[in-house]
Amino acid sequence: MTVETDVLRILDSVLSLHGRAVGWQRNTPLLGALPELDSMAVLGIITSLEEHYAFVIHDDEIDSTAFATLGSLTDFVSAKLAD
Repeated sequence: MTVETDVLRILDSVLSLHGRAVGWQRNTPLLGALPELDSMAVLGIITSLEEHYAFVIHDDEIDSTAFATLGSLTDFVSAKLAD
């Protein structure tokens, strides 16, 4: 599995999209485009990413730009994995 596939699976699960995320591309907008993606959902996604990848995301490491698109979130996770 790729990081993008994992991120898609987590988004689909946390946001209860029931498979809607399957066809998303790197440029698919997230924050502001999905009514399901509110502040509580962002926390759920962060927690799920931390649990899945066994890393910690500190408050000062992430901001809304990471959630702009599927690609930006995937890139953020990839960078965390490279640390």
